[in-house]
Amino acid sequence: MIVTRSWLNEWIDLDGITTDELAKKLNSIGLEVDSIISYDIPKKIIFGKVLECEKHPDADKLNVCQVDIGSSIRQIVCGASNIRAGLDVIVATIGAVMPNGTVIKPVKLRGIESEGMICSASEIGLEDCQDGIVELDNSIGKYVLGAEVCENHIFSDDLIDIELTANRGDCLSIRGVARDLSAAFDRSLRENNIEESDEKRVGIGRILTLSHDNHLNVNLRYKAVELKDLYLPFVVKLRLAQIEEKRDTDIESIILYATHSSGVILRAYNFGFFCGENETMAKIELVEDDNGYASIMSKEKASTVGIIQENVSKVTYNEGTVLIEASYIPPDIISKKMQERKIVSGPMYYRTSRGSEPELNQGLSFCLNLLESNSNSALFGGTIELTNICEDKIISISKKEIDEIIGANIDKVQITRILKNLGFNVRKSSADTFVITVPRFRHDISNKQDITEEIVRLVGIDNIPSKAFKFTEDNRLKDDYFTYKKRQTYRHKAAYSGFFESVHFVFDEKKILNEYGFETVSDELELLNPIVSTLDTLRSTLLTGLLKAASNNSKNGYTSVKLFEVGSIFNSNREESVKMAILFSGNREKESLSNIGKPNKVDFAHFAQKVSDIIGNFELSEYETKHSLSHIYQCAEMFIDGESVGELFRVNPTVEDAYGLSETFMCELDFEKLPYGLKTAKKSSKYQASFKDLSLIMPQDMNYEKVKTTINSAGINNLVRFYLVDKYNDESLGDNMSLSIRFVLQSNDKTLEEEDITSSMDSILASLNSELGIGLR
Repeated sequence: MIVTRSWLNEWIDLDGITTDELAKKLNSIGLEVDSIISYDIPKKIIFGKVLECEKHPDADKLNVCQVDIGSSIRQIVCGASNIRAGLDVIVATIGAVMPNGTVIKPVKLRGIESEGMICSASEIGLEDCQDGIVELDNSIGKYVLGAEVCENHIFSDDLIDIELTANRGDCLSIRGVARDLSAAFDRSLRENNIEESDEKRVGIGRILTLSHDNHLNVNLRYKAVELKDLYLPFVVKLRLAQIEEKRDTDIESIILYATHSSGVILRAYNFGFFCGENETMAKIELVEDDNGYASIMSKEKASTVGIIQENVSKVTYNEGTVLIEASYIPPDIISKKMQERKIVSGPMYYRTSRGSEPELNQGLSFCLNLLESNSNSALFGGTIELTNICEDKIISISKKEIDEIIGANIDKVQITRILKNLGFNVRKSSADTFVITVPRFRHDISNKQDITEEIVRLVGIDNIPSKAFKFTEDNRLKDDYFTYKKRQTYRHKAAYSGFFESVHFVFDEKKILNEYGFETVSDELELLNPIVSTLDTLRSTLLTGLLKAASNNSKNGYTSVKLFEVGSIFNSNREESVKMAILFSGNREKESLSNIGKPNKVDFAHFAQKVSDIIGNFELSEYETKHSLSHIYQCAEMFIDGESVGELFRVNPTVEDAYGLSETFMCELDFEKLPYGLKTAKKSSKYQASFKDLSLIMPQDMNYEKVKTTINSAGINNLVRFYLVDKYNDESLGDNMSLSIRFVLQSNDKTLEEEDITSSMDSILASLNSELGIGLR
């Protein structure tokens, strides 16, 4: 958004405020200044008046002018195409140093003496705003011939480029920026409403009618003017060049200038476009077009409200009747519609989509005042308008809430003054509570926090004392979050270990579940309308689903299938619980040179290790499953910290054959019992560990669980862990077998000596002999 100091001064008194102070204030209230350009017109460049203008006797494109510069009359040769007698101009006198470094000296041009130079805007350092030399008028204010141009506020101006955030559409105008400055400096905003007198004027109702569809959320206001002798003042030309805008006609330039100044979306229409053949009454229709947009129509489309004006309806003449339209449409409506069905947009869409000024009379009056002041045009009396009534947005907030959000005590009088200056209505407020009506131009204000933010930015963040941060929000990490994280963790661990996730319906085939001996949902709680006959009950296990998935993979040529699933199952009472199932079928690894193209099949020990990679350490105990999927001799119950968490088994060979699988191992775990929490560090010895193997003779029918329990109960202080390393039997051992166990011994206090190790081993042997009657081989 580009503004100039002199332009702002038309809406708010900036007397006594420097440009630096103005920029700092804009930054402090959230209107970030991107750049400032100061115009510095050199000395000895003055105001003058062309008294006479005659053609140069020896040059067709030169003119010899007599110019009044206040103190004297100077002869100046000028080649500008628009030079003529009677013009007020800008003259660079002898000795002036131009912005490009040129020094003005007396010269002879084709034999005619010239004492100075009549200047164009670009020659004195301004934007190129018109062809030829500058034509001055009273739009720059009062000036005296011979006075230096740099003393005039229009020429000693500062151009300020403001970087606006997308939500501040209310500041896409000079008036909008001035309104924020009004609150910041506590200076009243200058209004430009014109008191119209309709006496002796032809009423607009005699030449214009408006018909409309209902509920189009559009506000329209029309005035008519009989255009005659329109002259575009210099200030309008200069400022349009400063904001880098240009229009083909003077009326379009006036419309653009008034829009940028007031914020109201204005358009000028060709009156004849809305009249039928041989008719003098213009008929405007507001309808919803085929794309759902509110459109201005006659015999064809004139414009889409807030989007674009069609060329056929634009004013291309300098004299005649012109319709001036002021419009407003809520930005959320127009933006949403554009997202749904995008159409070609015009230059004004940027303003409407971010929120234009809804106070239509403000912009319309400003525009008509410009037309009347700079032409011999005649206005028609009255207006034709369409008003869409909308509910006021009201926000109630207490003084205590404001202070708590800000973290400081702000005076109530100051809060009231800030809000009023910003255009908020606070008349219904009570002693402790502000009842605030949000103005329609503040589309970004929707809650208490927005109101508080307005107060903070006007008070100034630097003026609010700093306070230690106090976190008062409740912890939102509830059980649902940790359950989700636990599931994600175990899924990722399984994937890292080479298993692929398989996801199934929570339904299964009751016939299959009954065949393998699984619990099923009670008949009175069974599904009433199954999807298909093979999914006619809620599943009570994840195992059957994984077997079907593995079978499909095997049939597609995969020789190694590794799957897992985490999901819900249901008991006979339809009570839900979460299980995790893991399946490994076929080859342990791919065919390669290292295994001579003959990889080993997965076995019990390998599968148990893969499961351990996912869920951590666990122990196995002899177990017999309640279902018939498992191999009767390769089945174990799984324990973590002494608590049963599930079962691990090889699939029964008959089931493997039925599903077309080779050796297949599975486990199903109670997911809620799997460990998930902070890992606690344990003390680790810095001394070297010692390893000792014992080969024990024990009956073949003795369970290793008894051996393990006896060793653990012996209470050997330096015993860190022990594990099986070998099992051996032959005819010489008869009904016995040899079991080799490796013991890891380590002390936290010292390096163990041989006698310490021997003593520990003797204690272990003594316990095994006394409890189980077994000893060394």
